[in-house]
Amino acid sequence: MPKSPKPASVPPGELPPVMKFSNDEVNGIILKNVETIIGNTNYTQEKAQTWAKDILAACLDQLQKLTKPYKYIVNCSIIQKDSGGLYNASSCYWDNTRDNMCTVRWDNRFLHCIVTVYGIAVN
Repeated sequence: MPKSPKPASVPPGELPPVMKFSNDEVNGIILKNVETIIGNTNYTQEKAQTWAKDILAACLDQLQKLTKPYKYIVNCSIIQKDSGGLYNASSCYWDNTRDNMCTVRWDNRFLHCIVTVYGIAVN
């Protein structure tokens, strides 16, 4: 009977590839939720507050369902399009081999939405 190949060993302190933070996966979660919740709706301050809460809740729910060993921090900014500018920056001190982040900027005709997910490994 042929032997099955041994799984590749993972160096100490690193996560197996299937358990790592995937920017593509997180990007998809963010985009799906922003497009579903905001769509092509016009900006109003009242709606923006509700949208942000809904986007945060939906993203956190779907991130937890990935069952990966991470604590997640999600930030959402919704800004009306006008002539004003916006600069957004963040910085973290963490383990570069295990922790990660993903930022998505999404726009429609009326607003900008910026969502950042930080994934902090817990093991």
